[in-house]
Amino acid sequence: MKGQTVVTHLTCDMAVNPLAVIKEQPKLGWKLESKDFNISQKAYQILVASSEEKLKNNEADVWDSGKVKSNKNQLASYNGKPLKVETKYFWKVKIWTQKNKESNWSNIASFRIAPETSSLNSIWIGAITKADSHLPEGRNYHTATFKRAKKDSIINASHPLSRQSIMLRKPFSVSKKIKEAVVYISGLGHYELTINGKKIGNSEFAPLWTDYDKSVNFNTYELTSTDLQQGQNCIGVVLGNGMYNVLAERYSKFFVSFGPPTLFFKMKVRYEDGSEAIINSDETWKYSVSPITYNSMFGGEDYDANLEQSGWNTPNFDASNWKPVVVQEVPKGTLRAQQTAPNTIQKTYQVKEFKKPADSTHVFNMGQNLSGFPTIKVKGKKGQTVTLWVGEGLNDDGRISQGRSGKPYYFQYTLKGEGVEIWQPKFSYYGYQYIQIDNVNYLEANNQELPTVLDITSNFIYNNSGEAGAFECSNEIFNKAHELINNAIKSNFQAVLTDCPHREKLGWLEEAHLNGPGLIFNYNLQTYIPSIMQNIADAQRENGMIPTIAPEYVVFGGDFTDSPEWGVTGVILPWMYYEYYGDDSLIKDYYQVMKRYIDYLTSKSEDYILDYGLGDWYDYGEHAAGYSKNSPIALSATSHYYYAAHLFAKAAKHLNKTEDISKYETLASHIKDAYNEAFFNKETKQYGTESQFSNAVSVFMDIVEPQYKEAVVANLLADIKNRGYRLTTGDVGNRYLFQALARNNESETMFKMNNHYDTPGYGFQIKFGLTTLTEQWDPRKGNSWNHFMMGQIEEWFYRSLAGIVPDEAHPGFKHFFIQPEIVGDMTFVKASYKSVYGTIVSEWEKQDNKTIFKIEIPANTTATVILPVNAESEITINGKSLKQFKGQIEVDKKAKKPTFIIGSGVYSIESN
Repeated sequence: MKGQTVVTHLTCDMAVNPLAVIKEQPKLGWKLESKDFNISQKAYQILVASSEEKLKNNEADVWDSGKVKSNKNQLASYNGKPLKVETKYFWKVKIWTQKNKESNWSNIASFRIAPETSSLNSIWIGAITKADSHLPEGRNYHTATFKRAKKDSIINASHPLSRQSIMLRKPFSVSKKIKEAVVYISGLGHYELTINGKKIGNSEFAPLWTDYDKSVNFNTYELTSTDLQQGQNCIGVVLGNGMYNVLAERYSKFFVSFGPPTLFFKMKVRYEDGSEAIINSDETWKYSVSPITYNSMFGGEDYDANLEQSGWNTPNFDASNWKPVVVQEVPKGTLRAQQTAPNTIQKTYQVKEFKKPADSTHVFNMGQNLSGFPTIKVKGKKGQTVTLWVGEGLNDDGRISQGRSGKPYYFQYTLKGEGVEIWQPKFSYYGYQYIQIDNVNYLEANNQELPTVLDITSNFIYNNSGEAGAFECSNEIFNKAHELINNAIKSNFQAVLTDCPHREKLGWLEEAHLNGPGLIFNYNLQTYIPSIMQNIADAQRENGMIPTIAPEYVVFGGDFTDSPEWGVTGVILPWMYYEYYGDDSLIKDYYQVMKRYIDYLTSKSEDYILDYGLGDWYDYGEHAAGYSKNSPIALSATSHYYYAAHLFAKAAKHLNKTEDISKYETLASHIKDAYNEAFFNKETKQYGTESQFSNAVSVFMDIVEPQYKEAVVANLLADIKNRGYRLTTGDVGNRYLFQALARNNESETMFKMNNHYDTPGYGFQIKFGLTTLTEQWDPRKGNSWNHFMMGQIEEWFYRSLAGIVPDEAHPGFKHFFIQPEIVGDMTFVKASYKSVYGTIVSEWEKQDNKTIFKIEIPANTTATVILPVNAESEITINGKSLKQFKGQIEVDKKAKKPTFIIGSGVYSIESN
């Protein structure tokens, strides 16, 4: 409605209606929507109440902010009465615009304060104690070094109950009218919670992975009136192994256990009469072995339907044969309320095509490589089995190939023989596109001695944080690359940002910062990035070293444990978070983590030079992929040492840590001088081995002295051109190469370097017929076909082609730039990004002799628009010439391109 500003999308600590707020002073935020132009906020008023009814009557018994003169509509600090733990609060907000127009009250939002972990009475229960389980301890058992004899001894020594999935149940009664009921639960490795037979929540693989010796996530659920009933009720929990208890059978990347499966549970019921009832995990619970006879995050899952106990998680079940649980050792890690969204089934795929490479062998192409598991419908005789082998690709004989992705891995279902049976796994997933099933009929029961698969679907599972961006353009290679990259991101968007969804499933840290802007443009990471930083803090060693993976479930040793290009994530990521979300809390919260890491690097340096690590991992050339071959390891390590020191000095200045500012600014200066002395050739005006990475990283990090920058960029361009516009960078170098070009007005070179169907490049993967980005530019040479580490072009799509650029002086897109680029033979680009203030849109299209730009600026923000046309071009905005906006739009008359500042609104701009 024109003339009306609407307050929407209320958040608390960057989340919508969070159930476990852990800060004493939460930060509240909201978006403004208006069809008017140049809308900004002049003031706001927040009401917080203890009940929704009171808030509806404007009775703010917790906090009435009054009319606060401020244009802040993100990260507004709660400043009312002390908030009580395990209590839900309701709030709403209204604003006044710069024209003093008052909005209506927003819809009501809520937040719940998490319990203090000391109050949770965290009794952990299960089937067997850690002492009796005889599970392996330590983190050095990984595939590359593990002896077969040692593996066998671990399998033989460990108790069967330590590896099996178990079911736990607890009956309880309700005799009064319930006001609210809240559950706090952590089942390790993973759990499925039911009440009266109904699954609570929609998560898969909960809780999210952590280093269980440092942190243990618990989840919070609010139960509805339909979840509980008057009279008898029953809690049911199934436990799986997850990363808490990695098994040695079948394929496994490593063999590490924190203990046997274990459960913490607390439910608080508040009744209408003011009384409370609490149900804890304790020795009164009972357990039984579940039909899941095997489950491993690396090996698969087996289910025997003949072991089902119908109704086991409902009130009237006879559990007299069940055994009492044992109270287990409490995990070492601190209980923490999980802030990040759960992993859920996001998409499902039907069979695209199937083939029979042999009699009774069916291979199903599900059409999409993904992370997840299948669902099957099957009919057959009691005791018959259906084994599902899954893989990314096929062997020459048309059967499933697992050689690159870790074998043997499979799902197995044993039928109970009662009509149509439907099954899907609970506690294991894999990266796959194809499913092979041997010794079955498909659709029709042609062989009565075999079970018949009636239907099969593929479930794509990834984090439920939500998508933030959209990108489309006239170039099909770029469109398809965007799709491949994002399918790979989603496949690895799990509890951590994994490298691949099958062989390792580990959180290699470099992907978070090297792909950071692309990740943020595409996904809502406001609550996800803080979880990465917590994992980094947990993984940091006493000497300050940040390992290459977090959580660090296994210690690989050497450069695979300690490489600066990976560890600097702990310093870079808080700054990216601040730049894109306007929230400096990670800089504050992890300041000491950053400082300790810089000091560690200093301790490893000699004359300010670091000479160890993986370097530009998987750089491209005739050599085998792996350690950096094109560029010096020392150049790579030292450049990141400098960048980390520079950013930390900036953090010290930002937080006014006066004792650190001078020290670390001086350190950064010394590293830069040493780097230039060691690696820069003043005669050739090149760095290191004159490789693309050597020059690009020096340009991007602003290490090059100003008088040499133009020459270094020219040499970088010459190398690219001499190679037929082909890159030689790898996992680390791609971002620096792409952005060194993009930020130095060389997007035409970027276009030529990526607009082809050869290797190295995205086009070859498209031509190869893949649906996800692979580990190597040539998928035939690499292992994984589902890696996003080479996906750094996403930053160029949004930041250069669409031109959506954050302003460092006004972080979080409070003010930003719209500066699109028209390159090559492209005729249009369409992009949008859901910033914390609202949706930003930047589109352009070439039509005949004019270019049309569509731009949307969220309310309460401004943007500097820089159009990629001549300064003399005739510009119209919404049908009026730019000159007619004199006094309304600030124009930079000295700029080389049409440049002006606009406020919120939807703009159609034409350039002739």
